[in-house]
Amino acid sequence: MLKGKILIIVYIISLLIIGTSGFYFIGGNDWSLIDSAYMTFLTLSTVGFTEVHPLSDAGRIWAIILIIFGVTGVGILLSNIGDILSQFGNYRSKKMENKINKLKNHFIICGYGRMGAVIANELKEKKLPFVIIEKNEQKVDLMQNNNILCLLGDATSDETLKSARIEYSVGVVVVLDTDQDNLFVTMSIRTLNPSVFLLSRCSKEVNASKLKRAGADKVVNPYTAGGHRIAEMLSSPLIEDSVSIVSPSHQNIDLSVDEIALSKLSAYHNTMIKESKLREDYNLIIVGIVDENGQSIINPAPDTVLLNNQTIMILGDKTNMGKFKKENLKL
Repeated sequence: MLKGKILIIVYIISLLIIGTSGFYFIGGNDWSLIDSAYMTFLTLSTVGFTEVHPLSDAGRIWAIILIIFGVTGVGILLSNIGDILSQFGNYRSKKMENKINKLKNHFIICGYGRMGAVIANELKEKKLPFVIIEKNEQKVDLMQNNNILCLLGDATSDETLKSARIEYSVGVVVVLDTDQDNLFVTMSIRTLNPSVFLLSRCSKEVNASKLKRAGADKVVNPYTAGGHRIAEMLSSPLIEDSVSIVSPSHQNIDLSVDEIALSKLSAYHNTMIKESKLREDYNLIIVGIVDENGQSIINPAPDTVLLNNQTIMILGDKTNMGKFKKENLKL
């Protein structure tokens, strides 16, 4: 295929050179190379401008020959440009499909409306892997142009959910247009992955209990919770249950509360909090501990021993939090 494209380009260039040479030799002393090249472009483009110099019979015959071969060549070129663009689109989709097929421990966003877009931006800022399911082709094209992993499809379809690797995901947020669709997708997801953390949106409070019964771990109303808050609930569900920090008068304080499984922090196993030196080394504070049974300890004592099966909630500056994770987190 690439060889064919190269041959077409060579054909067009050759036609320009041969056409220019023909007019130059047929025209004699009255025609310069510039005149000949200009006449070749006029002939091949068929725009109908006035001739550079009056053409002889030989010149007219040469022009006819160029038009025949030129129109044919340009037609082939234009038809292949469509193929090239189509192949580029297919290549881009295939490349994205390959990336999605490698996803593990990722998040899935069902629906790319205003709230879905906010959640995606929040997850992107947190550098968390995610894929978006959206049935609107224009939105999918926009996401692909911005290198956002996405699938063109209906989230109510089990096959679409499987294509997003639902069985390997750790969290799903369902923010479709209607409560009915959200309810249906919630039931499907819970069937396909019983253990995944599932957050669903409802527009009417009366439907919240239905979504809970369908399998949603959390149900949010867009009028009471912003997209950024939903992203926090999705990526750190334990923190949402245990800790909430609101600081409207101190917007410039860039604090972060994060949850980390101690199984990923081998250096801190069987270590008392006061011996961990989190405060001294990173200026971070352990504000909560959740064990494997979901039992939580808020503001644990300094002599509390950290165990492998626990999850700790850490409070601190985002920069320090990032440094701590980079130096200690075992992925």
